[in-house]
Amino acid sequence: MLRNDTVWQSTTVAQEFLEGMRGAIPLANEQLDVMLRVIRAAQPELKNFLDIGCGDGVLGRAILATYPNAQGVLLDFSEPMIEAARSKLAGSGQQAKLLVQDYGSADWVKAVQADAPFDAIVSGFSIHHQPDTRKKELYNEIYHLLNPGGVFINIEHVAPASVWVESLGDELFIDSTMVFNQRRGVEKSREIVAHEFHNRDHKDANILAPMEIQCEWLREIGFTHVDCYLKIFELAVFGGIRK
Repeated sequence: MLRNDTVWQSTTVAQEFLEGMRGAIPLANEQLDVMLRVIRAAQPELKNFLDIGCGDGVLGRAILATYPNAQGVLLDFSEPMIEAARSKLAGSGQQAKLLVQDYGSADWVKAVQADAPFDAIVSGFSIHHQPDTRKKELYNEIYHLLNPGGVFINIEHVAPASVWVESLGDELFIDSTMVFNQRRGVEKSREIVAHEFHNRDHKDANILAPMEIQCEWLREIGFTHVDCYLKIFELAVFGGIRK
């Protein structure tokens, strides 16, 4: 099957995202806060965690800052992303195991089996690159990699309810990018920012699914306390706990 997500293995695409778009994500700090609140409630003595599709390790670093003695495994199929995570972790003084591995295939589980089961598994803006059938399979694999009581949190780009809602989300992201650019001293007109947003190289890699359907998949697999903990337009924080 032809995959569009391999664009993320490009150094140029990874750098453009990490240096530009990542810092402009609306409510990024609030998303991290909600993730940590749910983890603290579910696993107050968290010992280990897994971050899949880790990018530059922003989620993993947030967890390690809260649980400095935890053992973390950060996994991504993009070597440029893993190198960015390695650099950020070294700069923070934090440590974690870094793996270049593609969870688009079920074989990825073998790469983390020695470190499982986990108290928490997280993912940020990554799983939406998988076809829906693979998303559901992956959620099942995640369930069985968790300890009983372990928590899964997905910070994700989800399908909009309508074209109108999609347009609201796009406008929010463009506005947020304008603010981010101003903080960095980058001078671009709103027209240019909007053009770059709508024509970004990795847009075709998106395979968005409604948040409600994904939560239902989690319930069918056996997760409890499944909910969307935060949502604004196409950005959602959702997950659940293994029984």
